Amino acid sequence: MHSFSITDIGMRRKMNQDFVCSSDESVGNLPNLYLLADGMGGHKAGDFASRFTVRETLRLAAASRSSDPIVILGDALHTVNQNLHTTASMREDLSGCGTTIVAATICGDVLRTANVGDSRLYLIGETIRQITVDHSLVEEMVLAGSLDARKARSHPDKNVITRAVGAEEYLDVDFFTTKLHRGDVVLMCSDGLTNMVEDEEIFRIIREENTLESKAKALVAAANRGGGMDNISVILIDAFA
Repeated sequence: MHSFSITDIGMRRKMNQDFVCSSDESVGNLPNLYLLADGMGGHKAGDFASRFTVRETLRLAAASRSSDPIVILGDALHTVNQNLHTTASMREDLSGCGTTIVAATICGDVLRTANVGDSRLYLIGETIRQITVDHSLVEEMVLAGSLDARKARSHPDKNVITRAVGAEEYLDVDFFTTKLHRGDVVLMCSDGLTNMVEDEEIFRIIREENTLESKAKALVAAANRGGGMDNISVILIDAFA
């Protein structure tokens, strides 16, 4: 198991409200754990939300007595959501804060993923495949057939998400189970990458660069060349390294 993570402020933001954590080693009963969050809110509220969510998810996962990765991640995220929502309701400076989260753990050749919001997880082998489904207004429009997928990237509401940790008292989390094959690379990223770089270009970079570090840095550089309109975060994982 080998991973590399990177987060970058981008070209336009004054603060990085993304937060990432990568552990190739066990976290409690999980064999490994990878977390990426993209905060939203006021000047510091988004930063607080993403850090709080990642750190508390890590702590709760480590303390869980369950052996089921889905139960561990689900219980942790629901507790984090309640705690963040309560904390934000008591502090004016955190009013309206929230964050996306994409979480992953790998046991052997099985990848388990949890996500809330529009941060994504891709599986890249012979092709590039998005595993997670965005919880966003434009994604709902695409699925409903009222918006062409090609036009979604430039839609004025493309940054409006429909689910976020901390936004409501109840959190709805999506879970995915995916079989991995040797040569596959797992990519977790914030929308600061996917809004700036097309999937085809992401695939090309992953296939052409040699190491996980060079792949991740090339992805960030491509997002900044494309405008760097948001913070950019990337986690790359090779389960068979």
